[in-house]
Amino acid sequence: MSEVENKDEILRGLRSELATAAGEYLRAARALSKKRAEAARRLEKLVEAEINDLAMKSTFRIEISTSEEAGNWTGSGIDQVAYMIATNPGEPLRQLEHVASGGELSRVMLALKASVESGKTPTSRKEREKWGTQDAASRKRREGIAQRTLVFDEIDTGIGGRAAEAVGKKLKSLSRSNQVLCVTHLPQIATFGDHHYVIEKKESGGRTRTTIRAVTGEERTEEVARMLSGAKLTETSRKHAEQMIKANG
Repeated sequence: MSEVENKDEILRGLRSELATAAGEYLRAARALSKKRAEAARRLEKLVEAEINDLAMKSTFRIEISTSEEAGNWTGSGIDQVAYMIATNPGEPLRQLEHVASGGELSRVMLALKASVESGKTPTSRKEREKWGTQDAASRKRREGIAQRTLVFDEIDTGIGGRAAEAVGKKLKSLSRSNQVLCVTHLPQIATFGDHHYVIEKKESGGRTRTTIRAVTGEERTEEVARMLSGAKLTETSRKHAEQMIKANG
């Protein structure tokens, strides 16, 4: 009854609280937008450099549009973010999801992951002195930072040859400071791994069962040779597999 009788006063109080909350939200959202714009400029340079390490000649930009209209307010701010890419020289920038092929999307995703990871390393002189000259894994142990695990499921989609080798090298570099798990069908990528596991499906008792086993030594060479030449192994494919494991290990 009290709320009904004093509804005008209560509504004024609620509207005042709402206006205060809206003002606080906009202040926080504007500050976030500023930081997001600064981070976007740094990230796009890192990603573009990483993409071009992966056998692509691309231009990458992060486009941010901002609206303070109440209908555009979200828990993550007042910005709309789009990744823009030109996958070949001379082409205009377009939204990544509209123009990139499967292989290009795979490599852009890897470039983004690699860029985010590299952005966590110390950049200022003071930070470098604090962390010392140890490798990234040693620094993480020293600082008590949990090692991250990065999982790439068929990162080789739509690629092969030189691009596959570039992806393998990038995954190898990521593994220096993170645990990297990679599901792949390409020998160019598999031979960069420190450990090689084969996943197999077999029928047993009328049911299909999936097993996983580690392969090492000669068995690993045979597996890579099979990935190179198919079911029928040749001495040439075995020698090629042996050379790849030796070169990329």
